[in-house]
Amino acid sequence: MATQLKQSESLEGQVSKEEWQARLDLAACYRIFDHLGWSESIYNHISLKVPGEKDTFLINPFGLLYDEVTASNLVKIDVEGNNVGGSPYMVNKAGFTQHAYFHKHLGERANAICHVHTTATMAVCSHKHGLLPTNFYACNFQDQIGYHDFEGVTVRAEEGERLVKNLGDHTILMLRNHGPVVMDKGIQGMFVKMWALQRACEIQVATLSQGEANVVPQEVVDVHQRDLSVMQAQGGAGVFDFEAWKRRVSKVDDSWRS
Repeated sequence: MATQLKQSESLEGQVSKEEWQARLDLAACYRIFDHLGWSESIYNHISLKVPGEKDTFLINPFGLLYDEVTASNLVKIDVEGNNVGGSPYMVNKAGFTQHAYFHKHLGERANAICHVHTTATMAVCSHKHGLLPTNFYACNFQDQIGYHDFEGVTVRAEEGERLVKNLGDHTILMLRNHGPVVMDKGIQGMFVKMWALQRACEIQVATLSQGEANVVPQEVVDVHQRDLSVMQAQGGAGVFDFEAWKRRVSKVDDSWRS
């Protein structure tokens, strides 16, 4: 690709320290998703608000695989998906439509958003009853998820109002017959939610393949969520998890830092 930034053309020092850190974190997140098998060719998105700026976000360059994303080749866009950072790369504006609506209307609750098409999460999104409280991780999310009926490819802005309505006051929206949207005020919290959701879905698919599942009673789910909230506060809302996975992908390939 003739317009690719060369590895030596780092943006470090050319953008604010806050933006550079956001670029490092987001680039690492793309590499982590790829390492965990959550990428989908050149498609799907993880987007992150630029700290200290109004309505600007970082997103992957369209056409690159997740393991090609670096801190410097991430594209800065506005809330409509327009390139505002001078990047030579294009972005998949159509694919950003749903992210844009969440970023625009949900404030810091949607500072960091991912949308994936992993086999396990898509399978659960396609299941009549969605995510069931049949395992430890699934109990984390009982009554903490919104559901949105499939309307086709999510490229129409007018669908955004229904997406937000069906999300409610949650931070995870299961797009039925499609895949999940996971968001948080920080990339670390978004990542750890996505990790736990992926595990919940993987285990549900495996459990239901055996026949009838043992469903956890609501009163037990309530106790589980109460105690989990205390444990999560001690864990830094995903900070420890995210930093650990950054170390892992750096051992494999640390070019995301460039």
